[in-house]
Amino acid sequence: MTLFRRSILVLLLICLGCSAQSAPPDVAKRVENQVRAYYKIPADVKITMSPLKVSEFPNYDTVSITLDGGDKKQTYDFLLSKDGKTLIRMTKLDLSKDPYAELMKKIDTGGRPTRGNKDAKVVAVNYDDFECPFCSRMHQTLFPEILKEYGDRVVFIYKDFPLSEIHPWASHAAVDANCLGSQNNDAYWEFADYIHSNQKEINSEKNRDGQFAALDKLVLLQGVKHGLDVPKLQACIKAQNDDAVKASVREGQLLNVSATPTLFVNGQQVDGALPIEELRAVLDRALEQAGVPVPTHPTAAPAPVESKQQPSK
Repeated sequence: MTLFRRSILVLLLICLGCSAQSAPPDVAKRVENQVRAYYKIPADVKITMSPLKVSEFPNYDTVSITLDGGDKKQTYDFLLSKDGKTLIRMTKLDLSKDPYAELMKKIDTGGRPTRGNKDAKVVAVNYDDFECPFCSRMHQTLFPEILKEYGDRVVFIYKDFPLSEIHPWASHAAVDANCLGSQNNDAYWEFADYIHSNQKEINSEKNRDGQFAALDKLVLLQGVKHGLDVPKLQACIKAQNDDAVKASVREGQLLNVSATPTLFVNGQQVDGALPIEELRAVLDRALEQAGVPVPTHPTAAPAPVESKQQPSK
């Protein structure tokens, strides 16, 4: 029995050795030279290879290559032929999952004001900055034009992504808007409509305090108009609790949002204030994928391509 156990242990060690062998030194050197040359890796970046592992592809092993720049490391998977003559960059796609659906799971829309059909199968989430001029153009394309065409079959939701480095009053406006949204859906959207159409009004104020005061005044006017709890609204404005805004920014960054506007339509990312024809194409594709009829579109002259606001470096 003891001899049998020892035999099993030896066999196990042999198998482990076979599944985790290192590439021969000459092969490892060729791999490093090819990777460094092809990807233009600087000389100060260290390149290391993991032990070889059996892959699911005949005549190839799997190897991980790590690029170590000191303060940053990145690891990539490759396939290395058993004869040591071919290296293949491997990208494995899991066809059992919908990448768009997986992305939408990462977006928290709970409690956010909505426009359109709340029960729609197509969800359009826009990461917005109230002070961004390109966001203003996107907003005015979405509302009223796109809303008129798609409002019965798409729900539109805004998330906060103020570029505070270049837009000093954007975060304050987002907090104020959320104070309205916590009490009334329509008040939020009317404020968003006004700000995106009248950014110059806020920008014309002489200093930041004046800009903040102008925003607060507009919010209170909306509160009175919609019959909100004004003392509660005033307290919210005064507190300027930006926790929700910061959380929205962090969420956007995890989704690789780096500029505004950035729109996600059922998970498909749309960057910049695109012409209405391109927005329709994205929405139509999402509707078709969801099995929802596409609306009839009016004939319109093509609009110029717009960009999006980039944060300062």
